[in-house]
Amino acid sequence: MAKAQYQIGVLFSQSGSYGVVSRSMFNGAMLAFDEIRASQDDYPFIITPIVADPAGSFEQYGNWSSDLLSKHGVRHVVGCYTSSSRKDVIPLFEKYDALLWYPSHYEGFESSSNVVYTGAAPNQHIIPLIEFLLANMGKRAYCIGSNYIWAWENNRILREALSAAGGTVMAERYTAVGDTDLSKTIASIIDAKPDFIFNTLIGTSAYHFFQGFRTACKERGIDQPAEMPVVSCSLSEPELGEIGALAMDGHISSSVYFSSIDTPANRRFTSAYRERWPDSAASADAEASYVAVKMLAAAIAAAGSDDVDAVRKALSSLTVDAPQGTVSIDGLTNHAFLTPRIGKSNSAGQFEILWEANHPVWPDPYLVKTTPRYAIRNSVPQLRAVK
Repeated sequence: MAKAQYQIGVLFSQSGSYGVVSRSMFNGAMLAFDEIRASQDDYPFIITPIVADPAGSFEQYGNWSSDLLSKHGVRHVVGCYTSSSRKDVIPLFEKYDALLWYPSHYEGFESSSNVVYTGAAPNQHIIPLIEFLLANMGKRAYCIGSNYIWAWENNRILREALSAAGGTVMAERYTAVGDTDLSKTIASIIDAKPDFIFNTLIGTSAYHFFQGFRTACKERGIDQPAEMPVVSCSLSEPELGEIGALAMDGHISSSVYFSSIDTPANRRFTSAYRERWPDSAASADAEASYVAVKMLAAAIAAAGSDDVDAVRKALSSLTVDAPQGTVSIDGLTNHAFLTPRIGKSNSAGQFEILWEANHPVWPDPYLVKTTPRYAIRNSVPQLRAVK
């Protein structure tokens, strides 16, 4: 009997101001498709990716999604990096009752029955980061971010948490996605002398900021990583290469995955990733996309088809032995159980893991049980001292 064949959409920009991160997501997804294809005896079906490239154009996400869902009849799409692109296409997935498999860490305060979220929710990245900062770096923050919902919401969460702990946000500055003229903001940060800078810039804006800030601090005799550390919930290994050797070290990042995790599953993943893309580094974004495809394939196998209702029902009983550790989906919110970690970048383009949770953390996208004030008062999870 011939195997069933299913087409899966892949929707990532491979160029544009945030193309470095988005390409790593594409790479992770394609690696998973390759592994599934190579293990066809394990699957009673064949899945074929249909690649759509919005090329960093906001309008093209909707156009490509409509094309995949209406013209090609695709029921599942793995894709989107920015929250603006995700929010723009969700109505289309709800209209056609399809599933968007969204693999990016994000700001939360959303749950759709037509989205499966394999990236980190706010209680899995910003809340652990805030606890780490209060325990190790101080209470005075300067916020700089790209002018869209990712930065707005994360800065709001940070402000609420710092206020509860007696701290303050000294300033918030936003810039257009892709803007690289940040000299005035850098001068303002240095004059303010915060305990840390909370960075929610994305893409080329972030890389220019890290470079410019390090240079400006050196010119003033400031040891930037020690005196004014930059902390993020999104900085990843491929981006360290974009920042460059002169400024890539000493930055704090909160994530559920770093390529330096020393487990058999991650060693297999990073080895396969390097072999397929020798000029690119594995990242949290690549890993979340890889997990999304593996979870989707497992759900189709369990459901017996790619029918959306059947796949939804199958999801809550599945687990994936992911590079970061065990990943499963919460049936109530369609978000993943993930393992939070804090890392510090080094001159080798890697992150040294300073802290990690001892188990996957339940996703709380609306911060109902882990509001910033609750989390700080109760110190959940407990943080070890910085190594």
